[in-house]
Amino acid sequence: MKCISKASNAVLAAAVMLLAACTVGPDFERPRAPATASITARPLPDETVGAPGIGGAPQRLISGGEISAEWWDLFHSPALDQVIRQAMRDNPTLAAAQAALRNARENLRAREGTVYFPALDAAGSVSREKSSGSAIGQPGQDLLLTLYNASVNVTYALDLFGSGRRELEGLRAQVDVQRFLRAGTFLTLSGNIVTTAISEASLRGQLQTTLELLAIQEKQLDLVQQQFQLGAVASSDVLAQQSLLAQTQATVPPLEKTLAQTRHLLAVLTGRLPNEAARLPEFSLDQLQLPEELPLSLPAELMRRRPDILVSEALLHAASAQIGVTTANLLPQIVITGSYGSEANRPGKLFNNSTSVWNIGTGLLQPIFHGGELRAKRRAAMAAYDQALAQYRETVLFAFQNVADVLRALETDARTLRAQAAAADSARKLLDLTRQQFEVGAVNYLSLFNAQRQYQQARLTLVQAQAIRFADTAALFQALGGGWQSGGLQTDRIRQDEAVSQLISREKT
Repeated sequence: MKCISKASNAVLAAAVMLLAACTVGPDFERPRAPATASITARPLPDETVGAPGIGGAPQRLISGGEISAEWWDLFHSPALDQVIRQAMRDNPTLAAAQAALRNARENLRAREGTVYFPALDAAGSVSREKSSGSAIGQPGQDLLLTLYNASVNVTYALDLFGSGRRELEGLRAQVDVQRFLRAGTFLTLSGNIVTTAISEASLRGQLQTTLELLAIQEKQLDLVQQQFQLGAVASSDVLAQQSLLAQTQATVPPLEKTLAQTRHLLAVLTGRLPNEAARLPEFSLDQLQLPEELPLSLPAELMRRRPDILVSEALLHAASAQIGVTTANLLPQIVITGSYGSEANRPGKLFNNSTSVWNIGTGLLQPIFHGGELRAKRRAAMAAYDQALAQYRETVLFAFQNVADVLRALETDARTLRAQAAAADSARKLLDLTRQQFEVGAVNYLSLFNAQRQYQQARLTLVQAQAIRFADTAALFQALGGGWQSGGLQTDRIRQDEAVSQLISREKT
């Protein structure tokens, strides 16, 4: 037992040396945000223009506004919330991201066990040996021996120059990678469901408007045919009306196909088979409410909120840690080993004082010549860091472009919707005027039906403009990184991950 105590003291001394040891390689520093106070080239208006009807409310940009992880609630659609929660329970892509995060965490725990603690193993063996007496000058006196052995072995590698600690640093960065990939998967999934639901609502609106337009054109064709029979119009007028009707009819199957495919996609996003799409709620634009207050992040905040930037930063951190690992591999490595056990020719004699055996030792390894391998690996690690840094900068640039594009899109969407609403209103007024003129006999049926057709076509374009505004609003939440709270991700990146974890766990249970 004294030998075990000595071995323990040796391990303790090694731990003290470890704590006092240096860690070679660069200490990672988070990249600074771009030195700019604006994301767009031109200043954004404080408020977009408004328009009457669905999705026409003016929107205000609020710098530093807060939003929960359940950002889709701002559209005030219980059906949308139901579909997204179904996806959180059953979507396989999100499940795979969670499994990848668990895998990274367990790999980190496994390596922590070997860096921070000695390896302790129990061993036992039994062997039967025969030796010739000639070896000791007694020919013919062969010896038979059965040997039993039981021992406890301790091995501990001193992390003098931080190779193990840099490995752990890299593994923690890999955990961050998987954590932010999961956050990105969650954000992409929720964003895709919202935009798919908006797309479905737009398609339903377009299909309904097209069917109404078809009904008008069919009545108009009947009228033209009657007038042709009376000799009031030429046959070319009938052919022109038939061609117009056929063209409109040809737009219905593509709309129905796209609507069916959109429903299939929505089912798959929720983790269901396409044939189960009928179980999902249906969406229309009048069921959605356009968020009127939109949060806006400053450049420095955006870099702490977008999962793709955070993933790229974590990869850069891992590359930095690998430089430390390859640098430490050039320096001496010390391993402490020890064992305590018993060795006897019969099992009953094991662990007697007379059969105890023990050993303790230290090994030193200093690389001298490896054909340039170790230094080449260090240079490769430095090149990998430069690569990760360039990729990080590229990610930041595209992220800022994404946000700038969406912000400008929201501004132009509002103006487009306003103009389209005005066009639809003008078409409606023209229809009302034409109807009044028809009632007093000032115009014929063709003028009335033409006015109705123009109004229906204006409505079709209006539906598309409304849907685009809803979709780009959802795209802004996605471009800004989803939900956050002030003092959250920019100072404690774990908070967003915990919010996502709690949200997913709640739906799983």
